[in-house]
Amino acid sequence: MPKATSSPDKAPAEQALPASYEEAVQELEQLLAKLESGQLPLDQLLSHYQRGASLLAYCRERLAAIENQINVLDEGTLKPWDGA
Repeated sequence: MPKATSSPDKAPAEQALPASYEEAVQELEQLLAKLESGQLPLDQLLSHYQRGASLLAYCRERLAAIENQINVLDEGTLKPWDGA
């Protein structure tokens, strides 16, 4: 999975998803702080909100994948997990 870049020519919503759940959460926290500060120009508010929504969806997917794997382990049937 491509790693997020901090390229200045890309809006936050256009950046690739982070390589890990932890990186996504960290970026979400940073975005939230910026949004809550009230200091972002109006045109950046939407792009930051969209980036946050994509990061949130990524985190939810990762958590669901882990939950599914735990359910498999709880059933006593270990199945390979590719982590995707």
